[in-house]
Amino acid sequence: MNRLANLERVWKDPSGFWGWFTHVNHRSIGKRYMVTAFAFFLAGGVLAALMRIQLSRPENHFLGPDLYNQIFTTHGSTMMFLFAVPMMFEALSVYLVPLMVGNRNICFPRLNAYSYYVYLAGGLLLYAGLFVNTGPDAGWFAYVPLSGPDFTPGKRSDIWAQMITFTELSALAVAVEVIITTFKLRAPGMSLNRIPLFVWAQAIVAFMVIFAMPAVMLSSTMLLMDRTVNTHFFNPAEGGDAILYQHLFWFFGHPEVYIIFIPGTGIVSTIISTFSRRRIFGYTAILLSMVGTAFVGFGLWVHHMFATGLPQMGESFFTAASLMVVIASGTQVFCWLVTMWTGKVVLKTPMLFALAFFFVFVMGGLTGVLMASVPVDLQIHDTFFIVAHFHYVLIGGAVFPLFGALYYWMPKITGRMLNEAAGKWHFWLFFIGFNMTFFPMHILGLRGMPRRVYTYSSSMHWGSLNMLASTGVVFMTAAVLIFIANFFWHQKKGELAGNNPWGAATLEWATSSPPPVYNFAELPTVNGRDALWDALPNQPIVEGLDEDCRQVLMTRVMDADPDHRDEFPEATPVPFIAAIATSGFFISTIFTAKAFFPTIIVVGIVFLIWYWPRRQPSLRRREREIWEH
Repeated sequence: MNRLANLERVWKDPSGFWGWFTHVNHRSIGKRYMVTAFAFFLAGGVLAALMRIQLSRPENHFLGPDLYNQIFTTHGSTMMFLFAVPMMFEALSVYLVPLMVGNRNICFPRLNAYSYYVYLAGGLLLYAGLFVNTGPDAGWFAYVPLSGPDFTPGKRSDIWAQMITFTELSALAVAVEVIITTFKLRAPGMSLNRIPLFVWAQAIVAFMVIFAMPAVMLSSTMLLMDRTVNTHFFNPAEGGDAILYQHLFWFFGHPEVYIIFIPGTGIVSTIISTFSRRRIFGYTAILLSMVGTAFVGFGLWVHHMFATGLPQMGESFFTAASLMVVIASGTQVFCWLVTMWTGKVVLKTPMLFALAFFFVFVMGGLTGVLMASVPVDLQIHDTFFIVAHFHYVLIGGAVFPLFGALYYWMPKITGRMLNEAAGKWHFWLFFIGFNMTFFPMHILGLRGMPRRVYTYSSSMHWGSLNMLASTGVVFMTAAVLIFIANFFWHQKKGELAGNNPWGAATLEWATSSPPPVYNFAELPTVNGRDALWDALPNQPIVEGLDEDCRQVLMTRVMDADPDHRDEFPEATPVPFIAAIATSGFFISTIFTAKAFFPTIIVVGIVFLIWYWPRRQPSLRRREREIWEH
């Protein structure tokens, strides 16, 4: 008992208001990511509902054109940059990956805390702009020359550009943490071929983030410089190139789709294995499919630009690459089907959301195959067909798996079960409402309704389908409200979950629910691909770590053999202060270039404090070694 109390004392972050700003524990930061990303999801959903009210009938004057432009831009930017990636990659990775690899914290815990505050600042900047009528209004991709200084004066596009910098900096930081945690902090015995598929999915996405995000940060920064210091990167009249912007943006933008849904495939693989009561079929095939999807995903970006007049020979290569990605996605679908076919399926709420993923995501994928064809793409370009397609892909590939993940892992996070009946009401209302909302948009697109219009004439005969789509939003809203009510209900009255309520196989279920601050009293070892199902009755544990400091075991990349011990930093406010300094730098440069040097000096001073060498850990170890020898 004294040992556990000592672990609690060493690993616990300070409590209280000021203590909250010093947390570096991965579960604390992970929950903040989840809550914040879900809040942005709700905000983006409210904006979507306003748009559907506006479009529900022809010649409606509920919203004016300027406000509509701000709303649809903020909605798209929210869902892509403030909800989808932060929730599917950052939140789930930060909370779950250290638990699933059997360690006590994520690598670089101070960087982890810093990444959250930077992400939060970017989101607040975007919504502050919207509330003062300075919300971005050039679409979530901010194409030039529309977003350039000639056609969008004021600060609307500047706010969008710096919001991108905030959120992508955050994602890059988490990517580094996830890669090092996956390859150096695994439990002994968890060789590369035993890593859970969900962890593999997050590690693959982390590599994608490192390759993709710098492109959009570069393009948004170049746009900001064109607008604030009169550079001409995208101004053809002065030797710039507007198409360059699209190349840079979509080099990030198409992999972004896979960055969002590859975590979803990791979630689906985990849920299907657990609720089919058997090992996943085709572990290696699914893993290679995810790697293949990630690799090919960087060769598709031009299919967003078929309408720009690029050489047809070049377009044909991107058509072929767009079709190739279906092979990798199809392989995963067949492996999941075989797993369920040969297992004993239990239809709990997480499994329902995983099954819905099949229908919705495959539907979105098939319409994507259509758009790989240049003639078809030119016909439906910038119509509501595109809106329907990417909502089927993104909501099917992200939101359905996400709700499944929340029902699946919430018992581990809070220690209590969500209500099953409410979960099924949530599922059916959301599934029906989603298809009511977005399926009619395929037909609207084929009938020629363009996207990004704030109203339309009654003579176009688009009113009935738009009314049906808007009615579907009512179902989706009711579904989300049921989930929120279920969440607050389960915290007070939900059934106690126990350590492993689903009988799952991965290591996060080996500890209590919710986990203690140190995650595992004894660090586990692994004896097979399904760690808990393959565990021996007397499965060895890790011993020998110092318990008077935040010491962790580092293991080797290939076979996860013990390598050395390392010491993680204690709670500190420095990441929060560094995030404030960084935010001051980014935001001030929106308004005047003169702020660059003063604010960058402040940032430099804060990071000097961050990296200032501290002697306490090494001194403590040295003293201990002297006494032992």
